[in-house]
Amino acid sequence: MKAVFISEPGGPEVLEIREVPAPEPGQGEVLIDVVAAGLNRADVQQRRGYYPPPPGASEIPGLEVSGRIAGFGPGVTKPFSIGDKVVALLSGGGYAQQVAVPSEQVLRIPDGVDLVTAAALPEVAATVYSNLVMTAQLQPGETVLIHGATGGIGTMAIQLAKALGATVAATAGTDEKVSTAKAFLGADIAINYAEEDFAESLRAQNGGKGADVILDVVGAKYLQKNVDALADYGRLVVIGLQGGAKGELDLGQLLRKRAAVVATALRPRPAAEKGVIMTAVRDSVWPLIADGRIHPLVAKTFPLDQARAAHKYFDSGEHVGKVLLVM
Repeated sequence: MKAVFISEPGGPEVLEIREVPAPEPGQGEVLIDVVAAGLNRADVQQRRGYYPPPPGASEIPGLEVSGRIAGFGPGVTKPFSIGDKVVALLSGGGYAQQVAVPSEQVLRIPDGVDLVTAAALPEVAATVYSNLVMTAQLQPGETVLIHGATGGIGTMAIQLAKALGATVAATAGTDEKVSTAKAFLGADIAINYAEEDFAESLRAQNGGKGADVILDVVGAKYLQKNVDALADYGRLVVIGLQGGAKGELDLGQLLRKRAAVVATALRPRPAAEKGVIMTAVRDSVWPLIADGRIHPLVAKTFPLDQARAAHKYFDSGEHVGKVLLVM
């Protein structure tokens, strides 16, 4: 089968198409003929040499796919059949024509979504739901601040938070993206972080109140600003390190606000934990997609052999929603 490999740390030019043996599904795994794979920031960080796959995971990048079930390993008990249209959450291996994945991490695609577009869903839906709901326990009527409004995580987080009844604030780096966050995605408040202090702007537009929950993909660069933006009893959930891994914060301010800082990662979790998250996504997010309250957004698709072009486009930051590789 064809698969994408990273020849050495670097830019998109280090991605290579290679012929490799097809995977054999192991205990409790299903084999999937991949139709499309989603690009994620973790793939870029792996390409750059900053985010190696967890022990035992494939060196092939790719954390989410859509496709059809092609076979089963021993011990699979989920009620799947050959040919079922599914999505899967992976620890790696998605940029390939086939992938073997624990059955707990596989779901049938939601109603009303085509098989290619479905590849835009599993990683972002699992990340957003597990962090906003399972970790931060976002409640109706609370204010949530979402950084990176127009990326894959941001577009899903804005829509899910709105569906949950939250007041949604979001940040983006251009006026065009700010407009997209409000007019197209439904954010109540949208802030251009390149021109405004987002903590001050949030309070000014939210009746003087900060955020009850912040979902942050930036990390160290935003650490103190995020604490500034928190309301009393607020919860800051850090899920990315685009702005660095080491920062300083005022613990006194955190104490005064009785606030919490939590950091989570989805990729290294064991299959059982991922299975719990995927079941919650099926039960709570798929119905919101089926009834139209959440729309998966695909910015652009590329053939597998144009993985370099796909990463170059992703790195440009021009996309709104997901970038996909199509087999």
